[in-house]
Amino acid sequence: MLLTIIDILLRGFTVGLASSITVGPVAVLCIQRTLSKSRRSGFISGLGVACADTLMAIIAFFFYALLQAQIEQYRHIISILGGIFVVIVGVVIFFQNPAPQIRRNRTGTTSSKRDFFSMFGFTMANFVTVIPYILAFFAMLGVSSHDGSADVASILSSLLIIAGFFGGAVVWWFLLTLLISLFRRGFRPHHMQMINRVAGIIIGLLGVITILSTVLTTTPNGTI
Repeated sequence: MLLTIIDILLRGFTVGLASSITVGPVAVLCIQRTLSKSRRSGFISGLGVACADTLMAIIAFFFYALLQAQIEQYRHIISILGGIFVVIVGVVIFFQNPAPQIRRNRTGTTSSKRDFFSMFGFTMANFVTVIPYILAFFAMLGVSSHDGSADVASILSSLLIIAGFFGGAVVWWFLLTLLISLFRRGFRPHHMQMINRVAGIIIGLLGVITILSTVLTTTPNGTI
């Protein structure tokens, strides 16, 4: 029982962490606030992003649960497609250069509440691109809600997945703002290029491993 709970939490945690490791406009704003204001400002901004991502994960997981039967029927194809999508995301992240956007940002006076809600709203505004991204990780990592029923076990499993997702997202923003804060004095915008490349490689490898493991464990008739 304990191992099952840990496994479910880790799957949700992995999706939350992997979904957050992107140095796009949202992350750039959090980094900029860490550099120009404080680590607290950057982390609270990251919490706003994590909460928005978790809300979208709940929405994505709800639709994922509704389509569980179809997903199970085509899970190998979906897993491969999800892996391909994640590889593409990794490649895009690898070649992104956020330095120009960091330089364009301007320092403003904001409170913790404004830091949180501004990033929450900004992230929710991009739900059209974020939800498919989260769904791809759910499918790729085999995260499921069992049979989609409303029994206690299924509800608990879903709550654990969402809790793990939120934990993974929070851990990412904590580590990122901590890293930026530690090297604040010597940090330059072009250093984000290196972070992008490392993140892109990790995400891309995750997609490649999923594709290879799915292909290698699938027999010609589509069964394991």
